[in-house]
Order: sequence, then C-alpha cells, then structure tokens
Amino acid sequence: LALAPLPGAPGPAARAELRVRVRLPGGQVTEESLQADSGSDCVSLELRTADGALVTLTADFRQEVKIFRALILGELERGQSQFQALCFVTRLHRNEIIPSESMAKLRQKNPRTVRQAEEVRGLEHLSMDVAVNFSKGAQLSSHIHNVCAEAKEAIYTREEDVKFWLEKGVDGSMFEVLPQTSDLPDLQRCRLCADRWKPCICSYSLSIEWYPCMLKYCKSRDAGGKVSSYKCGIRSCQKGYTFDYYVPQKQLCLWDEET
Repeated sequence: LALAPLPGAPGPAARAELRVRVRLPGGQVTEESLQADSGSDCVSLELRTADGALVTLTADFRQEVKIFRALILGELERGQSQFQALCFVTRLHRNEIIPSESMAKLRQKNPRTVRQAEEVRGLEHLSMDVAVNFSKGAQLSSHIHNVCAEAKEAIYTREEDVKFWLEKGVDGSMFEVLPQTSDLPDLQRCRLCADRWKPCICSYSLSIEWYPCMLKYCKSRDAGGKVSSYKCGIRSCQKGYTFDYYVPQKQLCLWDEET
C-alpha cells in the first residue's frame, strides 16, 4: 500500500501533517500538504497550482462545512494588487473525504513517490449566489476566520447550502443574496464583458488533484476462523470545481477572459 494507517490510534486529539508529491495535469510535480486535527475534527489540504495560485481545502466535519480558498497571483501591470483572495464555502457531505482521525494516522511508505489519484470524480459546477459576512462567519465555522482572513470581501456560498445551515440553527444575518441575472438583465459573464468597471458574473475553476476520499478495508481471520475487517489504507481521488459568482467590476476577474 502506498499510504497505510499505522496500527494503534494516536492520542485523543491528534494533529498530524503529511507532505505528498502530486503530479499536476500539465506534468509538473507539486507538493501537497495534508493536515488533520482530530481534536477539532477538521482536515485541510493545500497545493500550489501550475499557474502559481495557492489552493486550500478545509473540511470542518463538526459543522458540516467545507471551505475552498484560492490566493491568485495578481497582474500588477493591469493595476491589480499582488494577489487576490477568494473563499467559497459549501456544505460538506458524508463520505466526501476520509475522517480526521483516519487522516491523522496516515503514513507514507515512500515519501519520494509522485502520486496520481486513483479515481477522477466529476467536475462540479456551483453557482455561488450568496455573500458571507466575514465578521459573523465564525458562527458557521470557526475556520472561516483564519482561512478567509485575506478574502474578507470575497466569501461566497449557495442559497441551497444556506437553507441547510439555517435549519441547523445558524444565524441568517451573516448571509446576503447577491444580484442575479434576473435582477440585472444586462448582467453578463465577465469573459464576455468589454468594460473592466462593469459588474459581471465571474467564473473561477480549481482542482484538488489528490486527496484521500475513501478508506479501504481488509479482512483478517483469527486462529478460530473468525473473520474481521480492519482499515488498511485509502483510496485517492481528484475533483475539479467551477464557481460562478457576482463581482461589482470585471477588474476583479481578469483571469476569466476569452482566450
């Protein structure tokens, strides 16, 4: 097995970090950092993409929230700042990623191995039609405060996820519905919009190239012939996401242009 949980559980609140070498679609190799904290029941993955963006996925199992953050290098010659930060917050479903205590136990047999995901999960296209208030976001997940600190004005979620969280008792005042095409008939996609200062619908795509998505179980038989199963490794997945969201001016979305 390329990655195998060590026998014996670590302490009640284990924190662990694993660095894995991963091949990107263009053939380049990048190092991905996986962190698990079973005390706060959370895992995070971070990798640098081929275009230099730093992408982080944080999964908060306790709150059923996942947070994608992208730090995108700015185009200084086009009047942008050094980097632009975006945060996309969505509902975390069961069995999307392995539990934090399992992630904390992962060890590599060969750290130099360059890994590629065993399974490619379908591209998910998400319409992020709600803005999240940064100062109130900690009520949704305590991790928003740290992960999205650079993206205070650019934290987005979806109305359908908001409904789920409101049913769980989350304070609705942190959410603000963004303008839609139905409200503004001339609202275009940014890639079709000629005026850099007009509002438009921006698209940003990212991919988590390699992550432990499922546990593998092996069977063992004791001396009396009784069969039992135990966790003996992981299955790895790759998954891409495209997020559409409103921006007040195209200048905030210069990567989304027709090429």
